[in-house]
Amino acid sequence: MLRVGIAAVIDPSDSTSSHYEDTQIAGAHLCDPAATRFVVDNGSQAIAWLREQGVPFTPDPETSWGMHLTREGGHSHRRIVHVADATGAAVQETLTERVKRHPNIHILEDHVAIDLIVGHKLGTPEAGCLGAYLLDCNTNHVRAVGAAHTVLATGGAGKVYLYTTNPDTSTGDGIAMAWRAGCRISNMEFIQFHPTCLYHPQAKSFLISEAVRGEGGVLRLPDGTRFMPRHDPRGELAPRDIVARAIDFEMKKRGIDSVFLDISHKSPEFLHEHFPNITARCLELGIDITREPIPVVPAAHYTCGGVQIDLRARTDLPGLYAIGETTCSGLHGANRLASNSLLECVVFSQAAARDIRANKRPIPEDLPAWDESRVSDADEEVVIAHNWDELRRFMWDYVGIVRSALRRKESRGLHFSKDYPQIAAAARPTVLNNPRWPSGLRRWGQEET
Repeated sequence: MLRVGIAAVIDPSDSTSSHYEDTQIAGAHLCDPAATRFVVDNGSQAIAWLREQGVPFTPDPETSWGMHLTREGGHSHRRIVHVADATGAAVQETLTERVKRHPNIHILEDHVAIDLIVGHKLGTPEAGCLGAYLLDCNTNHVRAVGAAHTVLATGGAGKVYLYTTNPDTSTGDGIAMAWRAGCRISNMEFIQFHPTCLYHPQAKSFLISEAVRGEGGVLRLPDGTRFMPRHDPRGELAPRDIVARAIDFEMKKRGIDSVFLDISHKSPEFLHEHFPNITARCLELGIDITREPIPVVPAAHYTCGGVQIDLRARTDLPGLYAIGETTCSGLHGANRLASNSLLECVVFSQAAARDIRANKRPIPEDLPAWDESRVSDADEEVVIAHNWDELRRFMWDYVGIVRSALRRKESRGLHFSKDYPQIAAAARPTVLNNPRWPSGLRRWGQEET
């Protein structure tokens, strides 16, 4: 669950131009200008909409806008609205309740999308996306579900790494389904590693928010020495990729298991007010953050690349949209600026909704049943477990914070290669064109410039 906030220009002393520039700097100038401007310009409106839905942002009665703003790494202003230290959970719970009460929304729980149903595999390429095959986890039966419009909102691929802040479901399934359907995939080499995941054998994937450093937390070695100023003049407020590489360097150089994030110089009242969940979880594990530092390690956190979409959240296939971490909208470039992710979700969700309402499509009927012969039960599930473990270790060792380069022969943002440590003069995205795309079929949105 995301414990960060949402970046948006709320304070009149801030500006969308500043938010735009901060995003481009963090993204190593690979951010798409149109997508970046589109998101930051719609930031305040997105926050207003979330407040209307009932998201209880942490208040600040001393300001005219009424919400507390914090600052995170890479931002030049305080522009992060939040719900204490559990913003993602608050947004999800609020909107989930709204969805459950909506009379026109039918929820299928305990179902998993297996594959998309696409027209060009059925002999009707102009039909685009027709729905999806869903696995009912209670019956183990796969059924075809037709849809006039299909939206992928399946998250990223952090679980392919050994250490991650992501849930077990973040295995890149949505990206894989879109690729199999013929969509373009972009910038998959840019995987963000969060610098501060709680290091404890019982703390699976527990994130120590960026806001802890934003509010004055200091990174220290086991002997108490502060080390970030040696790596970047911005210290702990440097972008995440720089902080993650600095921690990785210090751990490898000294052969230590973790570093420590110290915010014990703040008052207990401040910590309980601003970081109640982090304070409580650490205390459950015997760590009193009001008196001692927090052991932390980097972990795979955010997939900046994904399914390529336009400013209406449309993929290459008519009828198929994608939103959030499963996409490459162009906003994040080579490195996501802290707390831009939830903003991207809201802005592009609204864009998709507008486009869906404006483009009526028939609900397909008589779809082919799932071909059960395409899969079979494993004789020994332990083999699958071993293969999964081997994949995650391979990714961590060879495609982690520091890795070897294949196609991108430079180091930019999150992609840091020892083979090519210099940054190239021109910032270019990596776009994978799927050879399965039917010849002669125009990609949706190609007519746009």
